[in-house]
Amino acid sequence: MDIVERFLKYVSFETTSDETSETCPSSPKELELGRYLAEEMKAIGLENAGIDKDGYVYGWLPATPGCEGEPTIGFIAHMDTSDGASGADIKPRTIHYEGGDIVLNDKVSIDEKTFGFLKNYVGQDLIVTDGTTLLGADDKAGVAEILTAMEYLIAHPEVKHGRIAVGFTPDEEIGRGADRFDIKGFGAQFAYTVDGGTLGELEYENFNAATAVVTVHGVNVHPGSAKNKMKNSALMAMEYAGLLPADQRPEHTEGYEGFMHLLDIQGNETLTKMVYIVRDHDMIKFGEKKAVMQAAADFINAKYGEGTVELSVKDSYFNMKQYIEPVMYIIDRAKKAYEDAGVTPVVQPIRGGTDGSHLSENGLPCPNLSTGGENFHGEREFVSIQAMHKMVEVIVNIVKVQ
Repeated sequence: MDIVERFLKYVSFETTSDETSETCPSSPKELELGRYLAEEMKAIGLENAGIDKDGYVYGWLPATPGCEGEPTIGFIAHMDTSDGASGADIKPRTIHYEGGDIVLNDKVSIDEKTFGFLKNYVGQDLIVTDGTTLLGADDKAGVAEILTAMEYLIAHPEVKHGRIAVGFTPDEEIGRGADRFDIKGFGAQFAYTVDGGTLGELEYENFNAATAVVTVHGVNVHPGSAKNKMKNSALMAMEYAGLLPADQRPEHTEGYEGFMHLLDIQGNETLTKMVYIVRDHDMIKFGEKKAVMQAAADFINAKYGEGTVELSVKDSYFNMKQYIEPVMYIIDRAKKAYEDAGVTPVVQPIRGGTDGSHLSENGLPCPNLSTGGENFHGEREFVSIQAMHKMVEVIVNIVKVQ
């Protein structure tokens, strides 16, 4: 199956994960794609292909004769999509880009002034949305690239390789993708998630991450008799937010700079709750950010009374760099694979999370490869067909025995 046909089939499945759900996968619709992928893997010739009770899909390609002693290499992508935009009834279309703004509908465009990287795609064929949904290239492009590479290897037995493990996960977008991943059964010595952006990206550093919940308790009194009595929790929450450094918000940071991001706020005079995500690549600076949030809570409590602010901080995942550095040969292998495909590798930190961080922490070193997509999680998402073909070549190069 052609990679474009394969990708367009995958995005026809609605697989938005649901953070409020306590099931695995979080949405039953993820199971529909998982079952389809398991059957496709069997059809192209992967062995032991199937889906488990939690919605994880596994299969493997045996080593070519004489290469049984080579390390088992894994490739992993996720099936779910973000809830940042609708993932239902996606209407993708392909355009040949020759420059200028890309008009998706009468209200939504990808304008080259805002998205300066568009100039890098002149002359390429792009799959875009109709401006009403996300596309799903994050990460169905990765799924398509992995399976297209496996199909190529099966059709070209002259390409020598060791055993290859393939895994597709649910719920990566809500931070649970690696929670029930069967590392032992997967059987790889190391793996790569194929879940990145611009062609050539190679990442083995990600944020340390935590979620902070700030609960502000107020005293509500009728406004007609509120003087010296009312403590408005919504206003005290605003005061708390104002104590956090404005230059450490995501809209003012890049590269290795971390942030404290107000994700959600709900409340009234009596009770207000704010949810923050805290991110930093550096563990010391990560701790400092959490300390700043605690200091702000202490200040408000000292001013308005003990118990006014409750701060709960829960760590989510940690930087995988410490687990990759002892096995840097897997990074060198990926760099060479890119170069052999005529692609310049760009090693940079992930300003986000990845299944690979949990997997690396749990014993499966797992850096991240690009997919060739841009503008993930929104209506302006797109993927380059040429980049997808290149990533198939890169995956083949990684496993190829030289």
